[in-house]
Amino acid sequence: MPKAYWIARVDVHDPETYKKYVEANGAAFAKYNAKFLARGGKSEVLEAPGRARNVVIEFASMQDALACYHSPEYTKAKEFRLKASTGEFILVEGI
Repeated sequence: MPKAYWIARVDVHDPETYKKYVEANGAAFAKYNAKFLARGGKSEVLEAPGRARNVVIEFASMQDALACYHSPEYTKAKEFRLKASTGEFILVEGI
């Protein structure tokens, strides 16, 4: 079964509320054994508009990644993210 990846590109406009998102999302990520491969580190835009914060999270499967996203734990955390930032989230299945 191929792994799956959340890819998030985010601009944070309310850092204090975004900190609450980061604190709250840990329960969902632990429950679904998420592994951060990139989390807001140095980045360089090579093409197209970029975002200030880029995150890549690995899951064991597409099912786990979707279950995490739709879980009650993440749904609660997501409320903080939506208030504090704008961006794009995509889910990609690995090879």
